[in-house]
Amino acid sequence: MSKINPWLARDRAAFEASLGGAEPYALGQGSLPHDGVPRGEVLAFRWLSSRVYPGTARDYWLYVPQQYRAARAASLMVFQDGGLYLGPLVNAATVFDNLIHQGAMPPTLGLFVDPGDTGPGTPLYGGSDNRSFEYDSLGDRYARFLIDELLPEIGRRYNITGDPAGRGVCGISSGGICAFTVAWERPDAFRKVVSHCGSFANIRGGDAYPALIRRADPKPLRVFLQSGARDLDVVFGSWPLANQQMAAALAYAGYDHQFVFGAGGHTLAHGGAIFLDTMRWLWRDYAAG
Repeated sequence: MSKINPWLARDRAAFEASLGGAEPYALGQGSLPHDGVPRGEVLAFRWLSSRVYPGTARDYWLYVPQQYRAARAASLMVFQDGGLYLGPLVNAATVFDNLIHQGAMPPTLGLFVDPGDTGPGTPLYGGSDNRSFEYDSLGDRYARFLIDELLPEIGRRYNITGDPAGRGVCGISSGGICAFTVAWERPDAFRKVVSHCGSFANIRGGDAYPALIRRADPKPLRVFLQSGARDLDVVFGSWPLANQQMAAALAYAGYDHQFVFGAGGHTLAHGGAIFLDTMRWLWRDYAAG
């Protein structure tokens, strides 16, 4: 019988502590439906094949605001772990409805993408999906999946802006570092980033980013980071410290960025509660489209 690695039991306890427990965050009125606000449509799809990730399949959803008109190119936001962001922790589609109605965001399509459902799992922890391979890996592979596969599919039916400042990418945990990686690798396609509890840790080399940011010429990105005092601290690293290092590196390099550090754990409770304000900040000078 093989011995159980001591860090594995310790990390399991750390995950339970960080994902559990009450948090002092809740959605505000701006994240809830209101009478008189036009509601967009959320369409469900299944992506059954991929050239970039052969053998994977995944669900994805497309939010289309009522204000969308084919004659005017719409802005775009892509969400990793898309089903989670459509759920009650964030109510992303409702937030979009409210902000677009107020003129605080341009008419924006929301592409909510789940990870591939077959893959190698997470290093050390295992598993059977493709999430860690897609999200935690550095390089342009996931960006190519979006740009070369999903966006052309959406673009066949909807007019999406080619302006990278009109395109954003968002995610939590491994999806958060993925959001940054997409924009870092392809600022010609995406320039707005939102990372909730981003996994800037040594899962697949993501702990290298602070040094890379400090040494590279600044890229034209706007970056929002969120973490909390109860975020993860496991064998791969400390999420609170990693996000603080990211924020310090972005400040050193002169990036347009914001870092919100709260009391929460490795959840979307805090990120969801401030999502409305995050979108206001992210799109603050792009409302006119």
